[in-house]
Amino acid sequence: MQREHVRKGFSISHQKVVLEVDFSGLLFGYTEITLVPTTKDLKTIYLHLRQCQVTSVLVGGVPVQDWVHNDPLSNFASSDVTDCHRHPELKRRLYSAYAECDEGELGIALPPQVPIQKTESTASASASRPNANTPEPGTLDQNSNQQASTSDFKSILVRITYFLRNPVDGIQFIKPSDAYPHRVPHVYTTPSSPDAARCWVPCIDNLWEKCTWELEFIVPKTLEDDAAPMDVDGEEINADGGSYPTVVVCSGELVEKIAHPNNARKVIYLFSQTSLTSVQHIAFAAGPFVVQAISAENAGISEDAAGSQTLMHAFCLPGYEALLTETTSFLRSAMNFFSTECGSYPFGSHKLVFVEELPTQRFDSATLTIASIDVLHGDDAIDAYYDSRQVLSHALACQWMGINILPKTWSDFWLVNSLGLYVTGLFLRKLLGNNEYRFRLRRDMDRVLELDIGTMPPLCQPSAIEPPDTSMLSFINLKGPLVLHILDRHMGKSGTSLGLSRVLPKIFLSALSGEMPQNALSTHSFLRTCRKVSGVDLRTFVNQWIYGSGCPQFSFSAMFNRKRMAVELQMRQECPAYVLNQHDPIKLALLKPVPFFEGQMTVRIHEADGTPYEHVLVISAPVKRFEVPFNTKYKRVRRNTKRYLARQAAAQAAAEGDMDAAEAIGMIDMGFGLEVWENEEERIRWKVVDWTEEEEIAMAGSTYEWIRMDADFEWISRIQFEQQDYMWVSQLQRDRDVVAQLEAVRALARTPTSIVSSVLTKTVLVTNYFYRIRCEAALALVTCATRRLDFLGLFHLFKIFLKYCYDSEDQDQDIFVRKYIPRPNDFSDFPEYFVRKSIINAISQVRFETGMTPPIVRQFLIDQLRYNDNTINAYSDAFYISSVITALACATVSTSPPERGELTKSETKTNQTAEDVQFLEAAIAEVERYRSMDRLIPSFHNVVTVAALEFHMVLGMASLTSNDPKVFFTCTREGNANQVRLAGFDGLFMTRWYTPKIMSYVFAVIANDPSRIVRRHVARNTFESLAILSTVGEMKPVGKETESLLIEEDGSAPDGKNKDTKKSETDVMIRAIRKDKEVGKSEILREFVAPLALDANADYEVRWCMLKLADLAIRGVEEPLPKVLIHLPPTPVVETPPPIPAPGIKIISKIKTLPLSKPAGRKGSIVIPPTPPPVSTESVKKLRLPPATPSTTLPNVKSMPTAMKPPAIIPQKPVQIVKKKERVIPKSQAAGMEVNEVKACRSALKRLVANPHAVLFRQPVDPVRDKAPNYFEVIKNPMDLSTMSVKLEQGQYKNRSEFEADFRLMMNNCRTYNSAGTYVHTESINFEAIFDRQWSRIVNTLKEAESKSAAAAKHQTEKDVANVAGPSKIPSQQVAREKPAPESTKPTQSHASSPAPPAPAPAKPTLVKLKIGSGANSNNANPPEVPKAVVKPPKASNKPKKVKQVDMPPPPYIDDGSHDLLQEVIAMEEMGREHTGSPSKRKAVDLDADDELLSLAVDSDVKPIISKVPIAEPHPEPVVPSKQEPEPSVPRKGKPKPKETPTPTPTPMPKRVAEVSAPNSRPGSSKGKEKEGSVPPRTATPSKVKHSASPPVGPKASMPVNEKKCRDIIKNLAKLTEYGIFSRPVDTVMDGCPDYYVEIRDPMDFGTMKKRIDEHFYTTMEQFAADVHLIFANCRKFNPPGTLPVLYAEVVEKAFKKEWAKVAEKKLTSQEKRSLVGIMNKLFDQKQFWPFFVPVDPIALGIPTYHDIIPKKNARDLGTIKSKLDAEKYDSIDAWETDMNLMVQNAITFNGEESEVGQLALQLEGRFRNLAASLLQGSASAQSKKRSLPGDTSKASGSGSSSVKKAKMS
Repeated sequence: MQREHVRKGFSISHQKVVLEVDFSGLLFGYTEITLVPTTKDLKTIYLHLRQCQVTSVLVGGVPVQDWVHNDPLSNFASSDVTDCHRHPELKRRLYSAYAECDEGELGIALPPQVPIQKTESTASASASRPNANTPEPGTLDQNSNQQASTSDFKSILVRITYFLRNPVDGIQFIKPSDAYPHRVPHVYTTPSSPDAARCWVPCIDNLWEKCTWELEFIVPKTLEDDAAPMDVDGEEINADGGSYPTVVVCSGELVEKIAHPNNARKVIYLFSQTSLTSVQHIAFAAGPFVVQAISAENAGISEDAAGSQTLMHAFCLPGYEALLTETTSFLRSAMNFFSTECGSYPFGSHKLVFVEELPTQRFDSATLTIASIDVLHGDDAIDAYYDSRQVLSHALACQWMGINILPKTWSDFWLVNSLGLYVTGLFLRKLLGNNEYRFRLRRDMDRVLELDIGTMPPLCQPSAIEPPDTSMLSFINLKGPLVLHILDRHMGKSGTSLGLSRVLPKIFLSALSGEMPQNALSTHSFLRTCRKVSGVDLRTFVNQWIYGSGCPQFSFSAMFNRKRMAVELQMRQECPAYVLNQHDPIKLALLKPVPFFEGQMTVRIHEADGTPYEHVLVISAPVKRFEVPFNTKYKRVRRNTKRYLARQAAAQAAAEGDMDAAEAIGMIDMGFGLEVWENEEERIRWKVVDWTEEEEIAMAGSTYEWIRMDADFEWISRIQFEQQDYMWVSQLQRDRDVVAQLEAVRALARTPTSIVSSVLTKTVLVTNYFYRIRCEAALALVTCATRRLDFLGLFHLFKIFLKYCYDSEDQDQDIFVRKYIPRPNDFSDFPEYFVRKSIINAISQVRFETGMTPPIVRQFLIDQLRYNDNTINAYSDAFYISSVITALACATVSTSPPERGELTKSETKTNQTAEDVQFLEAAIAEVERYRSMDRLIPSFHNVVTVAALEFHMVLGMASLTSNDPKVFFTCTREGNANQVRLAGFDGLFMTRWYTPKIMSYVFAVIANDPSRIVRRHVARNTFESLAILSTVGEMKPVGKETESLLIEEDGSAPDGKNKDTKKSETDVMIRAIRKDKEVGKSEILREFVAPLALDANADYEVRWCMLKLADLAIRGVEEPLPKVLIHLPPTPVVETPPPIPAPGIKIISKIKTLPLSKPAGRKGSIVIPPTPPPVSTESVKKLRLPPATPSTTLPNVKSMPTAMKPPAIIPQKPVQIVKKKERVIPKSQAAGMEVNEVKACRSALKRLVANPHAVLFRQPVDPVRDKAPNYFEVIKNPMDLSTMSVKLEQGQYKNRSEFEADFRLMMNNCRTYNSAGTYVHTESINFEAIFDRQWSRIVNTLKEAESKSAAAAKHQTEKDVANVAGPSKIPSQQVAREKPAPESTKPTQSHASSPAPPAPAPAKPTLVKLKIGSGANSNNANPPEVPKAVVKPPKASNKPKKVKQVDMPPPPYIDDGSHDLLQEVIAMEEMGREHTGSPSKRKAVDLDADDELLSLAVDSDVKPIISKVPIAEPHPEPVVPSKQEPEPSVPRKGKPKPKETPTPTPTPMPKRVAEVSAPNSRPGSSKGKEKEGSVPPRTATPSKVKHSASPPVGPKASMPVNEKKCRDIIKNLAKLTEYGIFSRPVDTVMDGCPDYYVEIRDPMDFGTMKKRIDEHFYTTMEQFAADVHLIFANCRKFNPPGTLPVLYAEVVEKAFKKEWAKVAEKKLTSQEKRSLVGIMNKLFDQKQFWPFFVPVDPIALGIPTYHDIIPKKNARDLGTIKSKLDAEKYDSIDAWETDMNLMVQNAITFNGEESEVGQLALQLEGRFRNLAASLLQGSASAQSKKRSLPGDTSKASGSGSSSVKKAKMS
């Protein structure tokens, strides 16, 4: 920020800007920037410049061609403009564009001819710099940055020529148009965006980069000279026939105005700003302005009192001259005040210019304030008087604090703003009075207390590196001045100074003298100055109010202790901000809410003799009791003291007219001498109520009159203190402080009585009270206008208003029936004017119990409009009429909440009486009359028209009138005043504006309207109005959204989960908006939102509003992460076939063929070939093992595809093949880490990331985001969990110790950077403790697994040695391969093992993808070394035949990364077999990924991970193939561990091979054997052979196919970016996988599925789902885990499961639901069952133990069941019947069957069963059909039935 020049390599010492202004919308000229390099390595100059077009660049006088101007915001675009769902991507790109802009849009390379040279002397460099002041000794000069830089290198002059045409930001051109032909053309700089400065001049757009300025503007002499291109007539500008000269107003001092040397029709204005100023504080305005000097004479002050002689001028457009003097005349007195309090004015002059279309109220710059023309007012405006004083006086104060003095960092921004507002308040106290000042303080404090409840940050956040958010800026500006006020009170009472009045002059003086570095004020230096001046330790105060958030709430109670003669005060303090966030450690660390506040509070006790005594309470704990000593020694001495006698004498003197004597002593009662209270007849007429006798006795016996808490306004707190009403009345009448009076009025309003109404009425009538207190008292009378008090408050309000009306002929006429005709207006008495408006407002708020206003009130307000007379009034009544219209709208609408749907257009309110309709018509007529008058004679800022439009909007929202957009539509068009247009759009947006035509108009306004104010207002209202309309019920949630609003209190869910399962109202609202056909689904909205946000000419705020609208109305799609895809390292696996040696001798042996199981539901069987076919020696092209499936008959080996042929016989040692093929090591094990350690670290990392304490450690530290700018200077080796995860997956860890070391490094870094006791430091300790516990378990588990693995290896070695000396035969092994999906005509392969001759050096076979089963006998458990192929003849035989065995070499091995994992798993599997026996009897279990490691530690229950891979299963006896096939058994995951053993040939044991069935196959569906034809070779086209897709095992029936739902599922999946690779069949050439169809025997893709849907291929939904799962299974089979296709498959599969869940959801049919609803209605019609209509209320029925017997979750009643039925909570009739039975059973359980309720329950049961007999019978028959499995052939064959039972038993 302040050291921006260090980062860029240069600083700017001076800048000159020369611009020629063409009022048609063009600026062109050049700028000369004198920059000083700060480093000799400067190569490129980066400057900020947007919107402008650069034509040439000179550096040191040398033309530069090598410059680049790139505006990222102009190139802002989306990857797909037509997709409206990509708005999250738009926001990311917009953020990136702004971040790129911060580096500089204009890059200029230094030419070689301009070297960077060092200066010869420091003195010469200082002399060459303008305004080089010599700093005082021991201080830093404000030009220190420039001095430091210019002392080393010579300056370089850069000249940039550019032009700017029709700018969007930074510059505003106001031009006449067809809608506004009389608009005066002018141009000015505008703060339309945060980077507005760079939008009109090349610069360093930084608040702390300051330099001196020269500005030169070339403009036409008059606009008449420029009339041709501008189409402006000078006579239209000036009605007198003359033309106004063009005036330029600019920051700095006007040097001279000269004629143009080459064009006599133009003039040149020269300005110079010698003070160092940021470009953000440079502004100008040009146009035919009228100038007026603000002199002491205009301000009405003498020359002696004028003091400061600073030149002050005000400028305005022609036609506003009359308003200029009244608005700005007070500024001279403001300048004098600020110069006295804050020191000399820091600049030479001050200018104030009023312009049109300014988006903010004003724009402050050095010596110049540009204000909106709306601030101007005439001498007849009363309400605008106060607002304009506040705005313009603050603008002047900002010249001292905000422009001359800057915040040192963004965290100090609050201080500069608050000091400016604070000194503004001091001036307003002098201008408007102390009462107005204190009343405003109290009002601001109430607003702070409403906001600061736990969501607002502290005022100062030292770690903040960004400017405060605009949403928080208003809160900072509200709370900051209040904190300074209480700081002033704290310093004044605790120290020896006068508070901030001694501090502020020192600060401003240090800025003027150069003692303050860079004129940058920090919070620390400000507080240090306060401490030095006052000598008060402010640490506690600062930590609570500046560095902490929240405000306290105090609760006080007082009791007088007569024994101790003391007042006992009990104090309790609460802090809502801390209570809200106390369980959220993140918010506690960020928001820093204060647990409780400490300090001193002043309590003032007015004792019995009337003397006030002040006591200081030291608050040091949340709860505390104070004893305040009592000074009066007697119980009641008021009437015996000299003070009392003196006050009585003063009262007597006041009664006689001597008011001076009364004022000298102080009046007893501010209302003393009021005629109403002195005349008895008047008291009766006014219904004045006196205190009762009991109250008089209590008052006489009270020891003190009243107690005032926080009497000196030292706390921003809410104080609850209760005392008697008469004490509050005493405080109201006798305390002169307006804050005390306001507290008393509000306290009395909380307890409305007749006496309170009389007291408040007296307060309104007495003019001695401050007028704002009288207004508050009038509003408080509304609380007394109730039927309980006979509407006494309304009576008093009418009586008070009578003085503004004509007298009635009958003085005794009832106040509620008379007619109130007002006298002609006379607003010369300002307090009476505001009181009158408050009375009208109060009367409009009176309501009956029904929420309706009494008819007399509505008639009263109509009369005030009808008979209003302002002919003789010197002041405008525009604001008065507006307030009456607003009150009439309030009185017309009922305050009772509307019913559901009442606010919709189709359901208007119908309960209006004829009288209500009459009043409504009369009110509308009067409002329209005033609206027509305002159209002819416009009021001040058209406030009457605005009030009329708001009146119609309120009535429309309340459905009292048709909510017709036409009422507002005409007011929104161009040609109306901006205030009228904005009010028209407000009303339009409260209608159904989202209809297509109106929505098109709205977006056209946002895109093309010439007014920036209108565009921003409309864009902001688009999304805000949707939220309002959704809240009031215009857009209702449909479908399932309504179910979320049903609250069912059956106790079925725990209380803790209810909050998580219910949707919030906000989510429901957003979903309703997105699903609304006219909003979220609107084609117009989807068409316009993205283009408006992408428009290069879009306004800054409009663009963000469009993105917010898209967020609200359109569901965004997650943008793919390009970084992840870019950084994936290319690691292709090159598959090369091994060299094939010469064929050797064939070894032939005999084998027994074994039956193979095949998928259920398939016909055909395995047949035994009589003789083996010829074996080919053709080389195998595919290295991967092809999938082996239960085969049909193979005609000939030569006719098979190459990849399906049996491997050729290679008479070579297997060890040679293994040596030629290197094992592929997984990447995570590249450094040598064991597989178990990798799994352990992954599991640990997953658990650590999910831990709540890991929030701060998941991502790398970002110095900007985490507000730690010097982090990498302290921490040289950063570490975090995401980096550890990347290192683990990249294989950068050699062992688990290195993984642990990185975690320790992360913890040490955290504790090194963060001091002990901080939140982050504490979190690191807790997080490390969790890691230690988890890591110790992991280490122990790994050690145990390693020991077991070593023991298993040792045991296996012993068995291998024993097998060498054992039998010489190897058992026959049957090998089955995995089949991805069932297909009836798929060719298969089978392999069998045969003995092989022993080799001298046996090799370790690497048959990773083969599943070898173990035999029952451990001696015969040796696996074969070489697999063999089994080939079947065309015909089956019932008898086993002997066939020849052919030794086959093992297929080439490709390690997919799981070899080491398989070795460990299989080793433990072998150990498990030794303890538990055959694996076929063990249950297959799926282990969670997190529990894989822990499973290694289990001794006897070691269970490998289940996979759909066929395995060989041992059988106790040989099996002969027969017609009846055995049922498939449950597979086990795991792969055999090949053993290095010789090849003896033990006696072979027959095996039964099991294979995993298809996901939707069913046991027992296959019956017998049938022949199948030969299979042709596979092609690249996906299989179109129809296959069966049976439903899953179980009683669930198949779901008939719904082709529309199938198409919808594929359509929704197609929206995913990952869908593309699955949308078409695999092209082996284009996709680079020539062996795909060799590996994948049953390909599938979504394109093929679409064709199948069109061909009506599917008969059930399960078939459709099976094909989808086949796509993902094929992908995972062909591609290794972790590759991109597999990741894509996971994404698409996840989306499919989500869509499938919607399809598979069960619901009652519409006919069933209607039938059940009819039954429930009939039950409700039978009143004898009334005990079952509503839930049991144990308290109301006097049975508190009910839920002890009947749990809440089991409680049922007809009402609850009916609600569940309406909400479609039942998926079947059985579920409904279950609830009905449960209700009956509950009644019998609790009451007994013989009881009256029990008998009634039985009757109810019989009744509902009779009504639902047909439904229940149909449901039972349907269930019986479901229990009968489709396709079950058990009835046809007894053996078939037996086989089914066996399948279920297995």
